[in-house]
Amino acid sequence: MKSFCQFLTERCQQANSLLCVGLDPRNPSIAEARAECLRIIEATHPVTAAYKPNIAFFEAYGAEGIAMLKEVIAHIPAGIPVILDAKRGDIPDTSPAYAKAVFEELGAHAVTASPYIGSDGLKPFFDRPEHGIFVLCKTSNKGGDEFQKMQVFENGQGLMVSGAPSSATRNLYEVVAQRAQAWNTLDNVCLVVGTTDPSAMGKVRAVAPDLWFLAPGVGAQGGDLQAAIAAGLRPDGLGLLFNVSRSVARATDPGAEARRVRDEINEARTKNQEPRTKNTDSTLSTQHLKLSTQQLAQDLLTSGCVKFGSFTMKSGIQSPIYLDLRRLVTHPQIMLRAAQAYAELMNSLQFDRIAGLPYAALPIATAISLVMDRPLIYPRREAKEYGTKAVIEGDYVAGETAIIVDDLITTGGSKFEAIDKLKAAGLNVRDVVVLIDRSFDGGKILAEAGYRLHSVVTIHDLLPEWERSEAITATQAAEVRAFLAMR
Repeated sequence: MKSFCQFLTERCQQANSLLCVGLDPRNPSIAEARAECLRIIEATHPVTAAYKPNIAFFEAYGAEGIAMLKEVIAHIPAGIPVILDAKRGDIPDTSPAYAKAVFEELGAHAVTASPYIGSDGLKPFFDRPEHGIFVLCKTSNKGGDEFQKMQVFENGQGLMVSGAPSSATRNLYEVVAQRAQAWNTLDNVCLVVGTTDPSAMGKVRAVAPDLWFLAPGVGAQGGDLQAAIAAGLRPDGLGLLFNVSRSVARATDPGAEARRVRDEINEARTKNQEPRTKNTDSTLSTQHLKLSTQQLAQDLLTSGCVKFGSFTMKSGIQSPIYLDLRRLVTHPQIMLRAAQAYAELMNSLQFDRIAGLPYAALPIATAISLVMDRPLIYPRREAKEYGTKAVIEGDYVAGETAIIVDDLITTGGSKFEAIDKLKAAGLNVRDVVVLIDRSFDGGKILAEAGYRLHSVVTIHDLLPEWERSEAITATQAAEVRAFLAMR
């Protein structure tokens, strides 16, 4: 028996589509509603990955509406998943009846459900591997944040609500996503994640890397398709199902509109996948490398490379922000985007070899080396006491120019240590490249010594993006700015 997710995946591949067409009849009469639904299905099924009838619009017609819903579902061609938008979820004694009604009586393949009843109430849906359940996680309506963005933490006895974000807290929707990932033992658990908050979608994908997302919000609600794909698409190019209802239903030619939306989604998918392909020179593609500040800000949140709260730094001072780019190693897509951003910056600079600094920058420098097809060396923190007793690893020739790659710059101290080792080996150094400039005068100090600093972004570029996405409050942003100004 195929699992629901296998069924959905096969349909998406067959139709080359991530389009889910919503069936939400709002007609004055039931006859008109029925005709509209059947017309949409006939016109759109060749390019549709799934259909999503919303039970509320059928229930509004009374008992005849439920009969119509069953007829509409039966009219959808075999091989196309039907997701009933019914938002079920009840106590364990009641949910089996809901599951029987949705799957056996109405004939749907999947259903949307609320997680707040708990896993025991959802078990009757989980226990049917051939049927799917889309758990409400981060919905596209603004009011959903009243609960979904609550800050919670674990205290050993369960989840507790916190008054403010900190390094120990998570959004409630992230907890839902994590639980759903654990519930997916039969390959039939999915999530509802709106496109109106790409930052949240990225966080959900980070904790639920395998799950399918039903992604409403593109179109009338203003969701950004490209941003949603960048945040939520899985490495296999799947994992997102974009629900579109009104634009198709209101179109003079629903089939043409469905094809247009399907093609727009596929164009965005292709654009998102391009940086991972190779060109004719056997180097990673350098097209579309411009990494927007918005995307980088989101990537840093998704990967957990940035945290806000109160942190004790190596110097002993307290900081309201903590950056740790070592975490990029477990997020290959984000690492690749970062490496390509470095590469775009470095394309205009003259150098023979990339010198990655241990330890945080070594994986990043390796990725850049692969993207640019340029040789990599690195100065050791301490010389080997055995073998070659090398101070610098990798091949090089005295007189060549090395460009230093690091993750961040604060005061520039570690850069000078590396420069001294490289120059002692006969290499020239002119430029230092980092992903983020934390603006603690490191660039000024380097310039005074005759070296040029290049950064993809500064911390001041990123703060407005984190404020805009509500990852931090205006108060937190002001605290970070005040902290940077004091240094």
